[in-house]
Formats: sequence, C-alpha cells, structure tokens
Amino acid sequence: MRVVLVVANETIGGRPLIEAMQRLAEQDETRFVLCVPQSKPRGGMVVYDDAVFDSAQVRVDLAVGFVRSEGMDAVGEVGDPDPYAAAMDAVREYEPDEIIISTLPEARSGWLRRDLIERIREASSIPVEHVIADIDSEGLYFHVTLAVANRTAAGNELLDALREKAAQETDRRERLFLVLVPQESGEGSAARRARTRLSLVLGRLRDAELTAAGMIGDPDPYTAIMTVLQSFRVDDIIISTFPETKSGWLRADLVDRVRAASGKQVEHIVPHDPARAGA
Repeated sequence: MRVVLVVANETIGGRPLIEAMQRLAEQDETRFVLCVPQSKPRGGMVVYDDAVFDSAQVRVDLAVGFVRSEGMDAVGEVGDPDPYAAAMDAVREYEPDEIIISTLPEARSGWLRRDLIERIREASSIPVEHVIADIDSEGLYFHVTLAVANRTAAGNELLDALREKAAQETDRRERLFLVLVPQESGEGSAARRARTRLSLVLGRLRDAELTAAGMIGDPDPYTAIMTVLQSFRVDDIIISTFPETKSGWLRADLVDRVRAASGKQVEHIVPHDPARAGA
C-alpha cells in the first residue's frame, strides 16, 4: 500500500487538496496520513495552548472522517506548531512514498514565505506535490455546521436538528458538524463534565452516521463561539439552550449577539423536556 503524507491546516478541506487525494486513490491502493500542525488563530483573542491543540485535533478528526466517508483510507495526527518540524516528524514515523502540502495562495501563506515546500523536498528526498487552495473564494469541499450546547446536549432536539440539517443539502456537498461544549464556570470538575457531554453528543452523531468532531470551550459561551470562529470556517450555527426562564445564555442575549457578530445564520433550539435534557 502506498502511503501519502498530507500536510495542511485551514486548507485541509479545500477542493484542490481533496481532488488531488481522490486522483491518487484512484491510481493505486493508498493510505493517507493527515498531519495538521497546531496554529493559533490570526485574531486578537487570547487562546490557550490546550485550545490550540484541541482546534487542530478537531480539524484532524473532521478531515479524517470526511476522507473515510469518501471511501479513502486515512489516519491523522496533530503536528508540531512548526509545519516543517511537523512534516519531518511524520516522515520519520510513517515513511511515506510521497507528500502533498496544501497552502493558501502565496500572498496569504506564511508557509510559503518560509519556503516550506523546498525545505521539506530537500530534507526528505521524497516527491512533494504542492496544491494551493483559495478557500476565501472557493470555499471548502464540504459544509460545516457549528453546534453549541452544554446541559441540553443530551436532548433529542439537538440530534434531530443536526439530522435535519444534514438532509437539507442541495449542492451534493456533505455536511460536517463541529460540536462546541462551553464549560460551566465555578466548578473544579467543569472541564471533565463538559468532555463527558461532548463525548455523548459525538457518539450519538456517529451512531446516526453523521461526520462530527468537537471540543470544549471557554465558560463564557460567546467567547467560546468567537474563538472557534477564528479558527474554523463554518457555514451556520445551531445553539441549544434551556427555555428563557432557565437559561443564563438567553439572559445574556447570546443568540442575537452571535448572530450580529458572526453574520451567519444562527438557529436556536430548546428541548421540549428541559429536565430530561439536563440529566
């Protein structure tokens, strides 16, 4: 089996990269190793190291899930923040037969300004293909919906809303789901509880044969959402809350604030049985 190392970050869902992988997969039995170097968003928000790693892991998980849904064999890993080090670490571990590096256009690519392609080509002595994805104009090969929930994450309403969203496609692009669970503040076990809820939601989505990945976020749900939007390109957002009388998120006007700040379609859902959803 031929092994192809793919090194990409925000362009990992770009059409030129996916088409290059499909072309190779049609030629021979191929396993793709997707390596995503860690990187902080370009925006001005303070982002902690754990969030940087989690963002890269989500990108890996979504990409691997999508590639496998297209019938290709793929594994993935989060790489060193230095893309050169990340690529060479993966070369040593997986011994690929060739490498694909996907970047933004030259005017916007920090990787190209650091001459990444030639450095990896010279250091690895492996054939390197460079693909350019102008995702600002071309978009991604798939749609991405950001789903935000915490204590209502276990409600059937969220699952039903995401299933319905997946069934609405009109341009044949698959829909992927990025699940964000903001932590509750003031509790020492908040992160553990949030990860447990995240795991539950992701398990239910995968059982429903939906491609999904997720992360926990800042206790302030607005900050958590804005941080995700700095790192990921999403098409729309679904926010799940308790009813207005029980929801601190609604008292803080979260839905309208996110709608105004993001400029994206934001759907708000409320569980029919809040007690069951918060169990």
